[in-house]
Amino acid sequence: MNKRSIEEYIKENKKEFDFNTPSDQLWARIEAGLDKEKVKKKSGMPFWLGIAASLILIMTVTFMYTSRKGGKQELEIADISPVYGKKEMKFASLIEEKKDSLQVFAKKNPVLYKQFSSDLNQLDGDYEKLKKELQHSPNQEVVVRAMVKNLELQLQVINQQLSIINEVNQIKEENQI
Repeated sequence: MNKRSIEEYIKENKKEFDFNTPSDQLWARIEAGLDKEKVKKKSGMPFWLGIAASLILIMTVTFMYTSRKGGKQELEIADISPVYGKKEMKFASLIEEKKDSLQVFAKKNPVLYKQFSSDLNQLDGDYEKLKKELQHSPNQEVVVRAMVKNLELQLQVINQQLSIINEVNQIKEENQI
């Protein structure tokens, strides 16, 4: 049906809409159905028991979460020595910056880059071992110094590698001329 036919139907049968009401039997059935709904009672546990169970559940989850989080927290250099922590951040950012520079040269000379990467990966592996050792070491200050020294060494190696790459590039340019 389209909109006009509905409007026409309503106009033609308006009197029936106004005068026809549901029968008394229909209203009696509706009232009986409403009475049945009132009779039905909620079955189950009392309201306060549900609240208590919810609180216990929330407390259990919170306890489990905090106990796991507290147990897995790793000891950092800055926790032991703020001075060495600042040095670590400085060296780590410089190393990442220089590694990005090395990757630029990787396309031009992949063999040389592979050798350089293996040297850096070995130093990085040593750093990770020291980091694990820090968690259980009785003399953490010595381990922290070794970690910072490792980062210094990584930075020196990267600087030497960049210097070598620049020399190789200069030699290639001179040979092309």
